[in-house]
Amino acid sequence: MITSSRIWLITGVSGGLGRALALEAAQNGDIVFGTLRKPGQAEEFTDLVHGKTFGIQLDVNRHNDIGPVLTHILDQFGRIDVLVNNAGYGLFGAAEEVSMQEAREQMETNFFGALAVTQ
Repeated sequence: MITSSRIWLITGVSGGLGRALALEAAQNGDIVFGTLRKPGQAEEFTDLVHGKTFGIQLDVNRHNDIGPVLTHILDQFGRIDVLVNNAGYGLFGAAEEVSMQEAREQMETNFFGALAVTQ
């Protein structure tokens, strides 16, 4: 489909900054594909701005699932103009109280997930 609207892919649009940015872009006429980790959230996101927001279930830690998501968007529009790697989470508390396992899991999502989507 050929469109003059910008095509966005924003990971992590279940709330906060990702959701707000997606809404702003869609309300300004752009097309926004937003990823959400939990089942059922994609349909709700798709209904936010009719014909402008499209929810896709994706956990950025499942790197093998990223390619098909990108292919889906590229097959429809031929491009992604704006990529926002917003999926992630914080660990709160003193650094010495965070286990190495918790830190590794956070890096897997916040760093390697973003890297995998970008590549």
